[in-house]
Amino acid sequence: MSSPLGLRGYGRVLGHGPALRPFLAAVIARLPVGMAGLGMIVLIQQVRGSYSIAGVVTAAFALATAISAPIWGRAMDRAGQPKVLVGTGLVSSAALAALSLAAVGGAGDLVLIGFAILTGLVFPPVSPAMRAAWRVIFPDAERRRLGYALDASAVELIFVCGPLLLSLLAAFSSPQVPLLVTAALMAVGSVAYSSTSAARSWRSADLVVLDADAPRAAVGRNTASTALTAPGLALVLLVALCMAVGFGQMDTAFVATAELVLGSADRLGFLFAAIAGGSTIGGLLYGSRHWPGDEFRRTALMLALFALTLVPLPILMLTGTTSLWVILPLMFLTGLTIAPTLIMFQNGIDALAPPHRITEAQAFLHAAMTSGGALGTAIGGVVIDHLGPGGGLLGAIVIIALGAVICATQLGRWRRLTA
Repeated sequence: MSSPLGLRGYGRVLGHGPALRPFLAAVIARLPVGMAGLGMIVLIQQVRGSYSIAGVVTAAFALATAISAPIWGRAMDRAGQPKVLVGTGLVSSAALAALSLAAVGGAGDLVLIGFAILTGLVFPPVSPAMRAAWRVIFPDAERRRLGYALDASAVELIFVCGPLLLSLLAAFSSPQVPLLVTAALMAVGSVAYSSTSAARSWRSADLVVLDADAPRAAVGRNTASTALTAPGLALVLLVALCMAVGFGQMDTAFVATAELVLGSADRLGFLFAAIAGGSTIGGLLYGSRHWPGDEFRRTALMLALFALTLVPLPILMLTGTTSLWVILPLMFLTGLTIAPTLIMFQNGIDALAPPHRITEAQAFLHAAMTSGGALGTAIGGVVIDHLGPGGGLLGAIVIIALGAVICATQLGRWRRLTA
């Protein structure tokens, strides 16, 4: 059944005074999520001529980000958002700028790895912060749900616009400029978001009062020492990890598909635009409606659809059908499942986490997605070297389907925990 607000509700969400400024600031602050890792690869490969060291530096950054995200999430639960985000945003941007200048200046590998680790360890956790802030902006569940969907769809656009901006900067400027601009966006966005009323007024201690729809089981777990101890939450993170590993393999396979199957790396942008476009539309449509049934059940079904929509791609490659105009619509259909699944994961985390650990729990989800993506990229590279792009896509299908199976086996438990 359609939501009373429908798609028009997104305009009302952004038209609400306290919503627009933090939303736009968070978008700016999160552009580096889609730019930093790719920018490291582009810069280091350009100045060193080595994908190996570029991969090591980027992997160090991704691993450090995954490790630190829950720590900073917990710090925000305790100290509030501005203190954490201003500090991490400024230090991380400085470290990223230093990495860029060091690479151009001929610094050694260990120096670059060190700056990458520092950048990741203090990478500002804007996504979990914004997720938590929607509860302050919209205490009523109806509009808050639209805010969540809008935010998830914006993240998908970030992963298109960020790399596009980076590519333009790399094409028309000196090698260090793309990462310096990335660092500036991180600093400006983090400070701008932290100055908003939503960020300044958010307190984890107020969540039980703010969220009248919180499950009784979640409200009762206020003594939990960490979000991971919340029953059922670790399994949601495991399912999200499966999806993220599939993402990593899929993205690596797309790079290989553009170069080896479609004949030009320039076509990679079309592939990512198709899947991100589908994901953005899917997220907006999902958030604009009330859907019948249990959300955890929908998560299992959506993961299964995600895997199924990928199946035709390796089959087409095996049969020699490699027309871009055949592949793009299939990728768009696959994209329709992605943002809705991410929204469901976020909702599941909110339902299971103790109210005073919401930001920490969402940061664990961010860590699972980040580390899973890095692991999937590594696995995908090995598989593609031996089996080609089709093999990489088959690997993504298998791990995403495994996530759907795990999710399906836990439906009864999750329903009991959120009753």
